Formats: sequence, structure tokens, C-alpha cells
Amino acid sequence: MPVWKRLWVLFTVIWVIVAGLNAGTIIAFSEGAEQEKAVLPIAAGILVPALLYGVGLLWSRLRKSKS
Repeated sequence: MPVWKRLWVLFTVIWVIVAGLNAGTIIAFSEGAEQEKAVLPIAAGILVPALLYGVGLLWSRLRKSKS
């Protein structure tokens, strides 16, 4: 496994845990309509790692094509 994928996995695990704790805290300590604020950390927990994987994959392919 390439180094960038290992670093991505490490980042993703940390990112998802922190985003989950953030969303969980919002849900646990809010009432009613304020719980909708938890959608942003949940979405960020999914979208940011996916975006970074795409960037890493693109970077890896560009480096291979230049070599």
C-alpha cells in the first residue's frame, strides 16, 4: 500500500472520530431544532475524506504518468 494511502487511512480514522464526537455532542446537548446543526459535522465526516482520497488518487496518477 502506498504511503499516501496509509496517511489517508490514519487521517480518515481521526477525522471520522472527531466529527462523530462533535455531532454526538450536538445531538446529546441540544433540543429540538438545534439538533439539525449536527448535519454539518456528519456531512464533513463523510465528504472531506472522500475528497482527499480523490486528490491523492489524482496526484498519484499524475506522478506515474510523468515518470
